[in-house]
Amino acid sequence: MKNRVSEAKSKLGDEARFIKSWIDDPLRTGSVTPSSPALARRMASYVDPEQPGPVIEIGPGTGPVTEALIERGIDEGRLILVEYSPEFCELLRRRFPRATVVQGDAYALSTTLAGHLGEKAIALVSSLPLFNRPPPARSALAKEAFPLLADGAPFIQFTYSVISPIPRKGSGLKAFVSDWVLRNIPPARVWVYREAS
Repeated sequence: MKNRVSEAKSKLGDEARFIKSWIDDPLRTGSVTPSSPALARRMASYVDPEQPGPVIEIGPGTGPVTEALIERGIDEGRLILVEYSPEFCELLRRRFPRATVVQGDAYALSTTLAGHLGEKAIALVSSLPLFNRPPPARSALAKEAFPLLADGAPFIQFTYSVISPIPRKGSGLKAFVSDWVLRNIPPARVWVYREAS
């Protein structure tokens, strides 16, 4: 019972942090609530825990997807979390002390990760609100991300929209899209992008 109360308090605290962050800067936060456990698990399901190497997570917020990645079997020490908000960075360092938490701009990913990524990552998992940025910025993010990833590694992104968050035309990417994750507010889908061989 004590554990349930503690979990409920933590969840309410996370929701309050998200609402405050969204009020402070809605274009950067993009949502008033963290991803649901169902959406977080769906995103993590596209990462292969048997494959050695780091996993980059951009826009982890309060860590629901981070938790799902650990539950999936990714060792916490393999996680590199890139978060813009100093408050969320502090929270992530407390919750995931063995992960590498980098405060910085995911839209300047290679600069932000300089000195933090010793080898190519096996996946990049993004909870960034991409539709808050113009299409060229979204395309630029993907172009900057893929050189940091191992061959065939996925770029995993969720969206509330019916269209691809990363513009497909001329991207050189192949994409898979999940069905709707209805146990999320609002319902969301997961896009998995890989470089076309």
